Amino acid sequence: MDTRTDGGATGLRARMQAGELLAGTFMKTPSHITLEILILGGLDFVCIDAEHAPFDRAAMDACMAVARARDFPVLVRIGDGSPARVLDVLDMGATGIVVPHVDSVEKARAIAAAARFGRGGRGYAGSTRWAGYTAATMPDLLARSRAETIVLAQIEEPEGVEAAEAIAAVEGIDALFTGPADLSVAYGHSSLDNPDLAAAMEGVGRVCAGAGKCFVTWVPDVETARKWRGHGFTMFFVASEHAWMIQGARAVGEGIRALT
Repeated sequence: MDTRTDGGATGLRARMQAGELLAGTFMKTPSHITLEILILGGLDFVCIDAEHAPFDRAAMDACMAVARARDFPVLVRIGDGSPARVLDVLDMGATGIVVPHVDSVEKARAIAAAARFGRGGRGYAGSTRWAGYTAATMPDLLARSRAETIVLAQIEEPEGVEAAEAIAAVEGIDALFTGPADLSVAYGHSSLDNPDLAAAMEGVGRVCAGAGKCFVTWVPDVETARKWRGHGFTMFFVASEHAWMIQGARAVGEGIRALT
């Protein structure tokens, strides 16, 4: 049974702004059935990983149909922040976007504009799934977009850490998302246990607190989330369904083989 009480897709942004602790995961399998199963797990959100997983338009569209039918918040990590890509996933029904490698204020401004209606921004159409296939009025849709649409900027390079204050100040950027793996590699490390990552998280966390923006990261497990909570994170992308399947299968196999 879905145990969330957030008010559905539109409620996620308000919960982020309120500083609630939120748990979701990256979904790597291009299947609407996988999404249906994850929704039953009581997560606060799911993020479809269209950057690193083989989602074509048909698979994405099917997942968005399920998400909207269940009124469940689904974000999409897109491979780039181009206006066409942003428009595509939002029109299909995504609650918001996660954009990788935002290392300058110029990139932040561009993706924020592409996701918001207005001059030079997201193109308006009342006939999309997100818009209710012409069933909603323009004033209602504009108001819903302001309340619902989420833009997460991933900070994955040292340049992004240095520009974090300016990025956080951009109107329309709702959260900064430190990517621990990319940051660690960019700083020249081969594990997440390094002082540069800790310093980057500390610095970006202070920026988010000062700007009133949600602070987000990926973690492999709950124990790591507990360890990093002191940096100010309130929203955690925990592992992926691939990792959970492997962990579950290994635990069962090891348990059976240990029987006496």
